[in-house]
Amino acid sequence: MSFDTLGLSAELLRAVSEQGYSEPTPVQSQAIPVIIQGKDILAGAQTGTGKTAGFTLPLLQHLSGATPVKGRRPVRALILTPTRELAAQVAESVSTYGKYLPLTSTVIFGGVKINPQIQRLRAGVDIVVATPGRLLDHVSQKTLDLSAVEMLVLDEADRMLDMGFIHDIRKILGLLPKRRQNLLFSATYSNDIRKLADKLLDAPVLIEVARRNVPTELVEQVVHPVDRERKRELLSFMVGSQNWRQVLVFTRTKHGANRLSQQLEKDGISSAAIHGNKSQGARTRALANFKRGEVRVLVATDIAARGLDIDQLPHVVNYELPNVPEDYVHRIGRTGRAGNEGQAVSLVCVDEHKLLGDIERLLKRDLSRIVIPGYEPDPAIRAQPIQKGRNGGGKPGSRNGSGQQRGKRSGGGNASGRGRSGASARGGQPKGAAGANRSGNSRRRPASSRSA
Repeated sequence: MSFDTLGLSAELLRAVSEQGYSEPTPVQSQAIPVIIQGKDILAGAQTGTGKTAGFTLPLLQHLSGATPVKGRRPVRALILTPTRELAAQVAESVSTYGKYLPLTSTVIFGGVKINPQIQRLRAGVDIVVATPGRLLDHVSQKTLDLSAVEMLVLDEADRMLDMGFIHDIRKILGLLPKRRQNLLFSATYSNDIRKLADKLLDAPVLIEVARRNVPTELVEQVVHPVDRERKRELLSFMVGSQNWRQVLVFTRTKHGANRLSQQLEKDGISSAAIHGNKSQGARTRALANFKRGEVRVLVATDIAARGLDIDQLPHVVNYELPNVPEDYVHRIGRTGRAGNEGQAVSLVCVDEHKLLGDIERLLKRDLSRIVIPGYEPDPAIRAQPIQKGRNGGGKPGSRNGSGQQRGKRSGGGNASGRGRSGASARGGQPKGAAGANRSGNSRRRPASSRSA
């Protein structure tokens, strides 16, 4: 199958071709025709499968084919994302694929000055890509009107629920017209997502192109048992001895990311940390330096890593296992993208044996364990509890992995986009290639009653 069989316009096909893509990914081939038909959609796909173009292309197709609105342009499509990086990435996809269409778009998130965003909104835009917090800021200041939205996209819906944004989503749904097309995309396909879909979507078409919560088979996964106090030493040894040039490392907390990055620098390994408390400039520089190869190790929290799309990233290291098994799947999905092979390494101490067991139950298989000579775990060391306040394992309303209170409106850098902004990274399938008119259910009950 090729893109020209999906019903896309010549302008969109030209933009796709210029990006070097000729064949759609499975999620794109399934989602694009259905969305063009105007149906609601519930799509679950592994990260890196091209889901962003899976909704961006048909969204642009719909808006470009509709009758132009005279006068000031109302916002006709709203794309909600949980993090700044993902918002920037999606906005880039909209711009890239819509370059030959008479449509305008903008991205809004927190942590940057609001006045430039206000100016762009006042000039009129067809498409808004936003994080929930800053979107509601604009609504409260009456600089954004959502009453003409025809298409709503919830991207990475699972992460928005994990981060406690359900109340913000409810408020936003209440501001939208009753008749619209709803597209719900999710990296993982949890029961909570299904509940949200039941209340939001109207007779949705179900799309699931990968086994539920199972990582790509192209990723080699290995566990290295090691004492907690020797993890950093082992990481430095592996990076140096195996000459790893580009490694994404995950920690549970912002403080842990900063500390590890500083320790690696002392070991002579160029490193940078990226998390919710970093300024826009710092995050942009860290990511750019990492992509250029000037930084070998990028240390990130789960929330900050949402939306990072790096071409042919060879190595992902779980310096600390996540509390939520599904987050492991998302983490290792940063590598092995677009048909490329990758390696996911987990450094596991005695404290994390239960977390490892949870991950293996999710994967329905045991991960291979390899003890590195000289780093054998000391059997005399006893497990210590992992505090939820430290590792972000709480439920909505508790502190998330960035240390921020979930769902709490704050000017500080939480990853909802209310904090500082970071840069977008691109890679793989159409960027979006990887990524709308009736109100789902709106025909049956008010939008506010449809929200979860």
